[in-house]
Amino acid sequence: MDERTGWCLGCHRTIDEIAAWTRLSSEDKRAVRAQLAHRRERAEAGTPAAAPAPSRMPPGKGSDELE
Repeated sequence: MDERTGWCLGCHRTIDEIAAWTRLSSEDKRAVRAQLAHRRERAEAGTPAAAPAPSRMPPGKGSDELE
């Protein structure tokens, strides 16, 4: 995980997105995938982030549900 962005170095998803992936609807997965090209560009350019990028996870679908 990139500490600067909060994204996986390989797939550019957040830990919440990765953890919830199998439970996401097709629509929610499309929403995550729609962000990946932009995230990859930012990561490759080294664009600094003030804080980890927020996840676009729908409410109730994050890793906090696993506890």
